[in-house]
Amino acid sequence: MTQSKFERAVELIDKANNEDPNQESSDGKQWPKEGLYSYRMSDMQQRYAADADDAMKLALRAQHIQRWKYPRNEYPMDRKGYHQWRTNLYTFHADTVAALLVQAGYDEAFINRVKIAVSKKSLRSNPDTQLLEDVSALVFIEHYMLAFVEKHPEYDEEKWIVIIKKTWNKMTERAHDFALAGHIKLPESLVPLIQKAVAS
Repeated sequence: MTQSKFERAVELIDKANNEDPNQESSDGKQWPKEGLYSYRMSDMQQRYAADADDAMKLALRAQHIQRWKYPRNEYPMDRKGYHQWRTNLYTFHADTVAALLVQAGYDEAFINRVKIAVSKKSLRSNPDTQLLEDVSALVFIEHYMLAFVEKHPEYDEEKWIVIIKKTWNKMTERAHDFALAGHIKLPESLVPLIQKAVAS
């Protein structure tokens, strides 16, 4: 049976992410870290936006593609260094997935659409970029927020409320409703903090 372009693209993205030397455990199984993140993005897309087209399915799956190759500590550890890293990282992700989509046989218009979303351009005005932001925020809340909190015991409640509000403000009302309606698993110990941040 002939492999479709979409199947070939998924295979290439997964292969690239499964090269991650960093491991993470989930449900008793060891995963390459970015392979697991990619799986979680696709899982959330199925739950939140099951009608997404192939371009967005691939953009979501490739959002963090080979992120370990672009470490944060290669940039100054200040606000300016952080923004430089993020800007260059988004370009790296977009260029990496674009090269794989060329291999899969997609045309330039399709690839450019994926690149714009993955590079997080035109948030608010581009529905693709906004969908990627919604899904990545939902994945962060469900799977990564608790670990992030535990990593920064020096932050007080006020700072956490600011951080949570920043994430919340990037999301659409639809994503807010989805999160609060029980469609994602909120980290239990953080529910009061999330509720306080959302209420304020």
